[in-house]
Amino acid sequence: MSKAYERLEKVLEKTMALQTALILFEWDNETLAPEEAGANTARVIGALSEEYYRVMASEEMKEAIETCEKEEGLTDVEKAIVKEAKETREQLVCIPSEEYRDNAQLVSEATRVWAKAKKDNDFDKFVPTLEKVVDYQKKFASYRAKDGEKLYDSMLDLYEKDFSMELLDQFFSELKEAIVPLIREIRERGKKIDSEFLKGDYPEEKQRELAEFLAEYVGFDFKKGVLAVSAHPFTTNLHNHDVRITTHYSDRVDSSLFSVIHEAGHGIYELGIGDELTQTLAGQGASMGMHESQSRFFENIIGRNAAFWVPLYEKLQSIFPEQLEGVSRDQFVEAINKAEPGLIRTEADELTYSLHVLIRYEIEKMIIEEDLDLKKLPEIWADKYEEYLGIRPENASEGVLQDIHWSQGSFGYFPSYALGSAFGAQLYYHMKKEMDFEGLLERGEIGVIREYLRDHVHRFGKLKTSREILKDTTGEDFNPKYYIQYLKEKYSRLYDL
Repeated sequence: MSKAYERLEKVLEKTMALQTALILFEWDNETLAPEEAGANTARVIGALSEEYYRVMASEEMKEAIETCEKEEGLTDVEKAIVKEAKETREQLVCIPSEEYRDNAQLVSEATRVWAKAKKDNDFDKFVPTLEKVVDYQKKFASYRAKDGEKLYDSMLDLYEKDFSMELLDQFFSELKEAIVPLIREIRERGKKIDSEFLKGDYPEEKQRELAEFLAEYVGFDFKKGVLAVSAHPFTTNLHNHDVRITTHYSDRVDSSLFSVIHEAGHGIYELGIGDELTQTLAGQGASMGMHESQSRFFENIIGRNAAFWVPLYEKLQSIFPEQLEGVSRDQFVEAINKAEPGLIRTEADELTYSLHVLIRYEIEKMIIEEDLDLKKLPEIWADKYEEYLGIRPENASEGVLQDIHWSQGSFGYFPSYALGSAFGAQLYYHMKKEMDFEGLLERGEIGVIREYLRDHVHRFGKLKTSREILKDTTGEDFNPKYYIQYLKEKYSRLYDL
């Protein structure tokens, strides 16, 4: 290791320590912290964020990066870390330190305001806070934006490079063209599928037992990971030896079941990152889209696959003997794959899911690019749900308040969910050429699939972009045709079309 890189590594070590502390506070804030701790905790988060900013924006960091850029003989990993350090610093130094700190404190407070507003079904309570969050995000995007770049494109770039509004508009247009007629065809002539048994008296302690079993079964390592409960399931990681996921429990067993498999997919990605990247800026997923590809791959392509339940259904029945009495495995598989427009994105079936994302994408563009009056959001949200899915939310909690993302300032994140589904489908069709995918699931040999993903996706962290991973693994650049093909084949077969 060169002296130049050693110098950079020492400075980066400080930033990673501060980042770790901030992640721990975020985790605590959303899982275990008492309600009245919010304001004081927010100030601590603000102070830590300011210190993180100071170290990252320092001349010492700048000089260390510049020296490394001139250095010959750096390894590929070292080059990637230098590149990430430079990009991270550039995204920060354009923001005044006091604004950075104030925003960090605001977001910490905003998540609690959102949670209370959702609980109370009162969007008006959230509006003033949301207005502040939006103002900060637009301001920060204007600082980052390159000449002529639109604010929302600048936001999208934080989550998925090389996917602008122009490309996403085309992507969503192709999806809509394929999905909307298929939904209509299912409604008009598809066979009826009973899913009522999924809702009812499923005791929370039994759901927790199932959640822990499934997380471990798909490959989440509890020696390096934690499963907790939160209002909105999420995953966070300190590094590849400390990954934390959450789920929630409700009167729908499939909701908690697939939430935990989804988050376990995120967790498995983080656990699979190479040790040489541990606690470095390159030691995280390639992008939000690739991250979502793994969570949705585990949730849907694996978890909703009929083959997955061949070795598992008896176990499920043993946990819920009364609730699933007389329900065959085939009936269960049909029920968990049922396509039925609903109001809640996290509970949406695969077919309608991308329409939920499309709605949020279109609204975000209106908020950022058209200065939408935020007080109108509940009505606009409801109108779009009626237009695309034929249903209308009756209140804000099941409508515009259902997601935590906007309270966190995560504008530009939502498209990653749809892109992730498309990335996953592309990987799936390639993997089927490489292995007996369904056969492995039937035999309970999910480890083979997981290790393939680790070898081709997870271990690289940020050493590769999403498009590089797809190209290197599947032999072609991002191609949404596989996702459309996957949905058409699956749902035509399910509904005997």
